[in-house]
Amino acid sequence: MFNGKKIVVVLPAYKAARTLERTYKEIPFDIVDDVVLVDDNSPDDTVAEAKRLGIKHIVIHQQNKGYGGNQKSCYKKALDLDADIVVMVHPDYQYTPMLIPAMSSIIANDLYPVVFGSRILGKGALKGGMPIYKYIANRILTLFQNIVTGQKLSEYHTGYRAFSAVVIRSIDFSNNSDDFVFDNEMISQIFMNGYEIAEVTCPTKYFDEASSINFKRSAQYGLGVLRVSLTHFLHKHGLVKSKLYSKQ
Repeated sequence: MFNGKKIVVVLPAYKAARTLERTYKEIPFDIVDDVVLVDDNSPDDTVAEAKRLGIKHIVIHQQNKGYGGNQKSCYKKALDLDADIVVMVHPDYQYTPMLIPAMSSIIANDLYPVVFGSRILGKGALKGGMPIYKYIANRILTLFQNIVTGQKLSEYHTGYRAFSAVVIRSIDFSNNSDDFVFDNEMISQIFMNGYEIAEVTCPTKYFDEASSINFKRSAQYGLGVLRVSLTHFLHKHGLVKSKLYSKQ
């Protein structure tokens, strides 16, 4: 508990057997109440490793549902556990769980309802080994998204996110993409609901065991981001009505 708020950490896992222990051991259990791991039909020993570590809440997908599909299960399970604050951390150890107290305190003290760990604030991305093409694409996409949405995030593409459960319940993410663009659809829904997003500087690590998508998948993701941004703009200005914002 933190300020009387129940904190649940969710780990969307796929082939995380080699990095899960390093991630899990950095979770601050003095404030974290529960951990949920959702395994997206990993071909390795991710589930066995999770059980060995003592993770109580393990959701197993019998078929691979994709990164977005994994997150849907993560958030649904966290809400079932009556979480007040939900923190998503990738179990590939690209982001350190040591920032969970800082991110959670911002939400618990009602400063902001959503907090992102940003690789771009400071020099965390390139210093941590982010490929230069991904860094450039990140900067270009983020600039475009800020212009179209009227926001000022340093990046929209981090996988380190903390949410008030109130925010998660206020949007309908069930029909969002099951692929990587899920993240940006969720950001668009959050902004459309009038919530603000805070950011904290986050170091990052790129290494062989850390998950990453190839150039082709990155290009597909980029096109999806552009689509979501334009949909956001058109819906906001009443030019189209998108089902992405069905709870509006």
